[in-house]
Amino acid sequence: MSLMRRIPPLLPFLLCAGVMVSLQQLMRATGTQYCLTQLTMSLYYAIVVMGLCLLMGHAGQVSLGHGAFFAIGGYTSAVLTTHNFSAWGHSSLGGWLQQGRVLIAKEDVFGNAILTVSPWAAFLAAMLLTTLVALLIGYPALRLRGHYLAMATLGFGLIVSKLLVGSTLTGAADGINGVPSWPLAGGLTVTGKTAARVQNYYIACALVLLLLLVIPALVPLALRGVRFAPSSADGLLLRNLLRSRIGRALQAIHDRETAANAMGINTAAYKLKVFLLSAWLAALAGVFFTHFTGGIGPSEAGAFKSVRYVALAAAGGMANLWGVTVVSTALNYASLRGWFGSLDNAVFGILLILIITLAPQGPLKPLGAWLRRILGLRNLSEERLERS
Repeated sequence: MSLMRRIPPLLPFLLCAGVMVSLQQLMRATGTQYCLTQLTMSLYYAIVVMGLCLLMGHAGQVSLGHGAFFAIGGYTSAVLTTHNFSAWGHSSLGGWLQQGRVLIAKEDVFGNAILTVSPWAAFLAAMLLTTLVALLIGYPALRLRGHYLAMATLGFGLIVSKLLVGSTLTGAADGINGVPSWPLAGGLTVTGKTAARVQNYYIACALVLLLLLVIPALVPLALRGVRFAPSSADGLLLRNLLRSRIGRALQAIHDRETAANAMGINTAAYKLKVFLLSAWLAALAGVFFTHFTGGIGPSEAGAFKSVRYVALAAAGGMANLWGVTVVSTALNYASLRGWFGSLDNAVFGILLILIITLAPQGPLKPLGAWLRRILGLRNLSEERLERS
């Protein structure tokens, strides 16, 4: 296969990486690198919308509870990394946990020695709790259809929000502050410190690009038992998944669930696994977001946040992974920067209406078609069709 045939599938990744670097350099040149804080937060919010892209755009299931999964991930990590477990220090279990680096010694804000759970162990605990909750909620809820499913997930989100506000363990209405930094590999650290602002921006960028790269591979792994044969560089993009047996099964569930059942597709299992994968993405974003900002509040689990995620997924093209990522990042950044002031919600709604009306498949769809015409690039699938 020639080089020109390998470039088109990789082109979106190269363009996206180039834009990310250019934005940071532009902010550096204009003395506005402080804006990277809001841009980093917007990238973490975009990861939640990416999960909804899979769930809504390709499986046809509407969830109004993904803000709750974001909060479950963030709050689990926040509670475990800030709570004092010194009472366990002299027990045999505490000794084992310290030897395994699950519990680590540090000082609190007053200089007192305390034992807390390490950020990596807290991250694993957050993902495990998210898995259990998603299974408990998803198993009965995903047997519902249409607005009944949306109402069930909305109720779940409201319950989580009220529990967070009413619990002293989670800081009640004030939330949790003082969440420590999260040391990653290679000397990288997820932290909100000013000196590490640029580093954390690129950590968020790398995480988003990595997910854009591996999500098409994660879905086949989650839906084991269905054959998936990636073909060369095409396997980097979501379209290879959607043209596989998995993609056709998800599309059948999206369009006609009853007919899909009649054809022998285990729709309940497919929906549950995709729901679980999307919940993982939301919790992952919540953990990174919490360690970056150094805290989390109950508003992250609010119904408005979940509705906003759904609206962003619709504005980005619902089934367009690149579209929902770009649109979500841009609109969340505008909101976090306060560009529209008190009219933020109104302007946000107007923009959503315009995007959905003028570009129902997302603004990147017509832009991508225009770029392909300008550059004279064609999809590999089109070339194969011509040869056949």
